[in-house]
Amino acid sequence: MGEKFAKSHHALLSKGEESEMEIFGYKTQRCRKAMCIAGYILSCGALWLVFYWKPAWDVWANCTPCSLQEADVTLLRTTDEFQIYSWKKVTWISVSALNKFRSDYPITADENSIINKAIMKPDLKVRCIQVQKIRYIWNNPEQQFQKVGSLEDSHTCSAIHAKFGSGLRYEEQETRRLICGPNAIDIQVVPIWKLLIKEALNPFYVFQLFSVCLWFAEDYKEYAIAIVIVSLLSVALTVYDLRKQSMKLHRLVECHNGVRVTVGRKGEGFQELESRHLVPGDMLALPGGKALMPCDAILISGGCIVNEGMLTGESIPVTKTHLPQADDSRPWRTCCADDYKRHVLFCGTEVIQTKADGNGPARAVVLRTGFNTAKGELVRSILYPKPMNFKLYRDALRFLMCLIVLATIGMIYAVCVFALNGEEAGEVVKKALDVITIAVPPALPAALTTGIIYTQGRLKKRGIFCISPQRINVCGQLNLICFDKTGTLTEDGLDLWGVITLEGNSFQKVHSFTSGGSLPWGPMYGAMASCHSLIVLDGKIQGDPLDLKMFEATNWEIEDSCEDHVKNGDFPHAVVIKPGPKASSVPVEGIAILHQFPFSSALQRMSVIAQEIGGQQQVFMKGAPETVAKFCRPETVPPGFARELQLYAAQGFRVIGLAHKILQAGRQAAGLTREEVESDLTFLGLLIMENRLKAETKPVLEELSAARIRSVMVTGDNIQTAVTVARDAGMISQGSQVILVEANELSGSPSASITWKLLEESKPNGYSNLETYIQVGGRFSSEVGCSSYHFAMSGKSYQVITQHFSYLLPKLLINGTVFARMSPGQKSSLVEEFQKLDYFVGMCGDGANDCGALKMAHAGISLSEQEASVASPFTSRTPSIECVPELIRQGRAALVTSFCMFKYMALYSTIQYLGVLLLYWQLNSFGNYQFLFQDLAITTVIGITMSLNGAYPKLVPYRPPSQLISPPLLLSVVLNILFSLCMQVFGFVLVQKQPWYAQHNIYSACLNENKSHVENSSSAATISFPGMENAGARDGVDNGYKSYENTTVWFLSTINCLLVALVFSKGKPFRQPVYTNYIFVLVLAVQLGICVFFVFADIDGLYSRLDLVCTPTFWRLSMVIMLLVTFAVSFIVEEAVIENRALWMLLKKCLRYQSKSHYKRLQRMLEQDSAWPPLNETIFSESRGIPVEDTRVAYRNPVFESNEDML
Repeated sequence: MGEKFAKSHHALLSKGEESEMEIFGYKTQRCRKAMCIAGYILSCGALWLVFYWKPAWDVWANCTPCSLQEADVTLLRTTDEFQIYSWKKVTWISVSALNKFRSDYPITADENSIINKAIMKPDLKVRCIQVQKIRYIWNNPEQQFQKVGSLEDSHTCSAIHAKFGSGLRYEEQETRRLICGPNAIDIQVVPIWKLLIKEALNPFYVFQLFSVCLWFAEDYKEYAIAIVIVSLLSVALTVYDLRKQSMKLHRLVECHNGVRVTVGRKGEGFQELESRHLVPGDMLALPGGKALMPCDAILISGGCIVNEGMLTGESIPVTKTHLPQADDSRPWRTCCADDYKRHVLFCGTEVIQTKADGNGPARAVVLRTGFNTAKGELVRSILYPKPMNFKLYRDALRFLMCLIVLATIGMIYAVCVFALNGEEAGEVVKKALDVITIAVPPALPAALTTGIIYTQGRLKKRGIFCISPQRINVCGQLNLICFDKTGTLTEDGLDLWGVITLEGNSFQKVHSFTSGGSLPWGPMYGAMASCHSLIVLDGKIQGDPLDLKMFEATNWEIEDSCEDHVKNGDFPHAVVIKPGPKASSVPVEGIAILHQFPFSSALQRMSVIAQEIGGQQQVFMKGAPETVAKFCRPETVPPGFARELQLYAAQGFRVIGLAHKILQAGRQAAGLTREEVESDLTFLGLLIMENRLKAETKPVLEELSAARIRSVMVTGDNIQTAVTVARDAGMISQGSQVILVEANELSGSPSASITWKLLEESKPNGYSNLETYIQVGGRFSSEVGCSSYHFAMSGKSYQVITQHFSYLLPKLLINGTVFARMSPGQKSSLVEEFQKLDYFVGMCGDGANDCGALKMAHAGISLSEQEASVASPFTSRTPSIECVPELIRQGRAALVTSFCMFKYMALYSTIQYLGVLLLYWQLNSFGNYQFLFQDLAITTVIGITMSLNGAYPKLVPYRPPSQLISPPLLLSVVLNILFSLCMQVFGFVLVQKQPWYAQHNIYSACLNENKSHVENSSSAATISFPGMENAGARDGVDNGYKSYENTTVWFLSTINCLLVALVFSKGKPFRQPVYTNYIFVLVLAVQLGICVFFVFADIDGLYSRLDLVCTPTFWRLSMVIMLLVTFAVSFIVEEAVIENRALWMLLKKCLRYQSKSHYKRLQRMLEQDSAWPPLNETIFSESRGIPVEDTRVAYRNPVFESNEDML
């Protein structure tokens, strides 16, 4: 029974998705709620505040557990390592007023729709919850909450055409609209008063409020007012920033909500309405001109060309084709495989052109609405970003807890001292609570972010934009960078180097276009002219750079659609291409492109159905040569195909395969499936494109290599081309050997095989014009070290290894450098696998194919001209990989700055804490203006300026520590605390030993120097205890703080805060030297000058205001000597011990410490394995492969858990 209840009480929401959460059912109890309300009142709101910070406690206190079916409140918990709680009320939607059907009649035409299953009969009500802008409704038969606002994935291609092709009935539209909600991405501009309240309830400001109330009670009015002003200014700035972000996001999405669309209704024709009234299943008629998509929709007829730059950062036009009416029982997405996105128009993208077909204008079925759309998901990722729990922040919180423990000890000490001396209870409590505000620096969280804010500004100046500032510190830990090839390492534009045609069944000589000779007319010429997805937009041909170069070589032109050219009339809206003025003479008037099957990274090919004007229909295919060859008749592929491909790929050329076939007469292009078209083709030859390395590629990769940061190539290009480019770029050094890893699934068997082959460089006979040629085979040189080999594999092999040889994958990744023919999904998977090995992974790419990997990486860097690409945390406006080392440099500087600020804030509060506890021993403390000077004039100004150091220009071959709980940092803090403690105690004790010292006469030290001052002071000048403060203040003589101990300890602690700031302000090797931070040096010099002036000034008015007393010049010099000695010891220890990397490495060696990172352990293990890597061997897997989905279990992101730098 208990197990059954647990199952009904708890479930997963959005299972398997990025937004997955656990959901628990609870029922509100009136008696519990009444008790909680009483608690709110009796605690003056403190209990409510605790519940506000801890929503789970709120639910547990007010409700009792129950099944989700009975629940009126749900408790939600994220399934990641953070386990963040929130709660939502269950609401009801009534649809009875909209439907006048019988209770047994389905509400929607689709009986299997979740809406039908969710409506409770006969009441016609739906239970729902709203979580992060997404609506979930209760599915009665399945007893779970399910997302609503999109078409079910279970629909087949034919079902979508049949059920939704002619539109929905009016009643069904209204029902869906009520249950799914409006098709709007509404981002309300949050009112200022709400932002103020939310910010004010932050624990930091609540602590500030507690501190201010305490200070007012202790008559610390000036300091309290100053803190109130600073806090109000901080709140105002934060609210202004949040309000600005809210308005910016509102403007980003408001254009989406006001679009007018044409919707078809079953039996009623078309009507125009606002896009916010769209529902999943609606049928849209797409206009002929430009239009903004207000929802995600599946194209069911016609064709479209869209600009998806808003989603991908690429402004290259993308061709969309309609969903085929395939008679397939599989769901439409499974049926279309990786190519399903070619049928989907995404919300927020711009439709540039539409192409009608024989059934009328282009039409689409609404797939997703509102926040379920692609644009909605993007906005949600901005509204609800994934929390970052970098170890620095977690350790900072731990240290804060240590300070709280320290404060508690101080409170006990204060209570004991003051109580034993007979102080009043109220005074004892105030003094004890005061210790908390001293020991715990409330400005620590703000201080840790100053370095990030300054770094973000420096990055922006260099054209690198950041939408996730928390990741800047993570960039300081990157030790592996994955690079896309084309457009990232190599030039974005391609040059057509030549064409290799076939004669008979053998390759001919390369036809070079640079020599000026034109290619003879034939199928190859026709393929180059027509097998592309180029369009004419605003009088200019636009499209993929490769397509552009290929088409420009023909000197043909693209014309607008013209029905007269298509004799059969099968596809009147064809794209027509004709010879241009500079084109060579050809026997055809032009070619009409009747239908396109667009290029897909996953499929690695594209094809078109074209027709010579007055001639017959043909199919042309273009793509990866290996892929194209698979669709050709074997006898048409030359025997030397593999050798020829390797020959040019080894030169770093981009090689494209071309094929064609003639279609049977009478076949309609629009009715043919891709499978029918792409079969029994004739291989035509190879297109050789030259893709040069960018000038900055090699120097950048050399810089990363010198800094011991791994570079990995992840590309969709040919593996031979990728290996050659990797060698040319310096990823693979000249003395290193490349091992090709090939894995294949065995036909007719569930098992697979994996083979290791050595790629050797040699000069083949007959190809003297080429520098190198990659040959498979040979023997592995035993003289080469284990780190001097690199694995290369294709996406297909990677997939097979992931499924069947998962135990080998980590070993292969340790030395894997080239990953070719990788699909977008495989790129994301590879980044995740590297992360599992405890690498801090960066990803640098420029295209839509890299979006998933950019998001998955710890630091994704998009090379885009747009100011901020939504696909990645970082975007470089300049399409150059020079941004990668710059980002790492700035990340390292920001990380070290955070450590410096942390150490300084911890030392500042501890120094002040020790000084106050020493003075408590004599029932004394610092005065109001003494606190004010230390906190505002010293610490606040240093906190603002200390982080201004820029990044050091050179990347050193090691990283800064990733955590505060590391021996060097902890030792630095502890030793400096001890130095400060020794100095303050020494000064406190030594001043009492001086011959001029008198405990109750604060003018005895200057008796001989200033007799008149003593005479005026009279006997009333004796020091008063805290109980006598008011009387002393009325007489204008003393406020109870003046004493020799107070003056000594305050001077020592104040100037020590300045000296510690100088010691902790690190320069090389991660930041610029401290003297380059001119503002900080100037501030420090001015502050030090003022403090020294205070020491030697002896001005009555100034000393009286600061609660200081006159001391002999000798003692003042003694204090300066104590400070100089402490500074010298601290500086020497910091430089000779803490910052002495050689010493720590020696200690690690002596203690036999070894890194706990997974990849380090694997490297050590492989070094001892003489049988690794296996060469010219084939290994077979077990009969059952491991599913890809299973690889994600029990993975913890190493950005949160890395032990590499722990001693």
